[in-house]
Amino acid sequence: MAFRIFRFRRFSTQLLVLLAGLFAVVQITVYLLVSRVNERNAIEHIDQNLRIGAKIFRRNLIERIDYLAATAKLMSTDYVIKPLLMTDESQIDRATLQTVLQSYIGRVNANVISLFSPEGKYLGSTDEKRGAENARPFKYLVEQATEKDMEQASGYSYLDGQLHVLVVVPLYAPYPNVGAWFGIAYPIDAKFANDIKATTQLDVTFLSNADEDDPRVLSTTLAPGMAAIVLRHRVNLEATGTAPVEMISLGKEPYVTLFERLDLLGEAPVRIALQRSLNVELAPARELEMIVLIISLAALATATIAALWVARGVSRPVQQLAQHTKLVAAGDYSQRITLPRADELGELATAFNQMTAGLAERDRVRNLLGMVVSPEIAAQLLQSDLKLGGEEREATILFCDLRDFTTFSEKMAPTEVLTLLNRYLDRMSGIIERHGGVIDKFIGDAIMALFGAPVAMADAPARAVAAARDMAQALDSLNAELRSEGKPTLAFGIGINTARVVAGNMGSKTRLNYTVIGDGVNLASRLEGLTKDPAYDTLIIASEATLAGITPRPFARELGEVKVKGKSDAVKIFALTAKGETKRPYSV
Repeated sequence: MAFRIFRFRRFSTQLLVLLAGLFAVVQITVYLLVSRVNERNAIEHIDQNLRIGAKIFRRNLIERIDYLAATAKLMSTDYVIKPLLMTDESQIDRATLQTVLQSYIGRVNANVISLFSPEGKYLGSTDEKRGAENARPFKYLVEQATEKDMEQASGYSYLDGQLHVLVVVPLYAPYPNVGAWFGIAYPIDAKFANDIKATTQLDVTFLSNADEDDPRVLSTTLAPGMAAIVLRHRVNLEATGTAPVEMISLGKEPYVTLFERLDLLGEAPVRIALQRSLNVELAPARELEMIVLIISLAALATATIAALWVARGVSRPVQQLAQHTKLVAAGDYSQRITLPRADELGELATAFNQMTAGLAERDRVRNLLGMVVSPEIAAQLLQSDLKLGGEEREATILFCDLRDFTTFSEKMAPTEVLTLLNRYLDRMSGIIERHGGVIDKFIGDAIMALFGAPVAMADAPARAVAAARDMAQALDSLNAELRSEGKPTLAFGIGINTARVVAGNMGSKTRLNYTVIGDGVNLASRLEGLTKDPAYDTLIIASEATLAGITPRPFARELGEVKVKGKSDAVKIFALTAKGETKRPYSV
């Protein structure tokens, strides 16, 4: 039982570890699922923001173009510039024209303002060198506006290698006659990109065409190294001008990226990369996940500590039960468990104490019963259901009775008589039990012993005869001790018979006695009585039925046939030892 309790404790510990591990796995799984859902939602949210940002970028460009056009139209009404254009192109005072155009720079917030003839020929600029070199895209817009009769035209192109927004607006002299064209350029530089980022919260990168010999970053809100990674990324924008959202790792940080195409005037288009850091987008969710994770870990730790506390509260009583189980297994029923608890363990301890008390009482009863009756009979009584009745079985009955003990006891004090009788009975009982016999009862100074009941044995007759002979020799030894003590000696007679008898519990419903009854029992008693007849000259008389059950047949002196009281047929009897010959050895 102690081993089972140890296994229970080990099982409880394993179960606790399993539950804690299961709880941890559940928490980690939930955390990973939540993290994955948050990441998917963040990507979808960034995708939406990128597409909204692309629209904002386009609208911003349109608003910039409209602003430049509106400003240019205001300049076209300025009377100062018109007289300069009334002369022949070859006679235009370019220095004065440049001064006038330079005065317009502050109004339109542009870095270059140029003037072109109605046919698109370059007339002058705020920067003569740059204006002349970059006249081609403006001329293209002038031709487009003239051909389509547009009041303004706009587009995108490189000026000195820098991407610009270009706008051309007519100068009427007077309306509707176009006297010249204003060409205004606004750079798409880092400042422009940062303005877009401030509005959309997105990183913006303008890239030259990837098929160029030397593709380059035109402007960006990213660090140079990160922008270089975006530049090397290949994307197909030929079909729709917009590619699906992609994930690009910039400096080990994932960026959700949307590429768009920006067409130029007569040149290969450029790429626009709108990006947002996934980590930045996930920061609030990650913070919430961390809080949830900390709470989960705290809950796990608290649950583990609570479980350990509960397990400890269970293991200590279980250990006490294990210790007391060992004591009970060793036969110590004196200890009790002190466990003042109002739960199941307290009830178990109470039940255990009651069980221990019951076991102690059972052993006490068994010990007392073993002193009153033979241990075999005591075991039979304890194992049976204590019902009246019995069973037939073959047994050998031995009766032994002292001679003239009543006269003998009259010469001694009662206490001395009892002491001597107990001394005699103890010695004889030991011999009977050593040979496997069972003391059925003591009848005063007489002994009734059974061989083959309640425990069946094949050699019951031989055991009974051997016990009788040893009792005769033991009596000689006891008498020698009594003579040395100056006390009178004892004499007995033994009768042995083997027969089928009824063995079982007999008596009343309130008081039972295990014994055997039948003619065979009576015959054994009668044979013991015949030993008193001097004619037989023997201490032990056995029936023929007893000797017939012994192989090989022992030495015995035939005494003839006798009729005993209560038997109609004569019984052949034998003497196993004669008076004065008790010390000679016998063998069965």
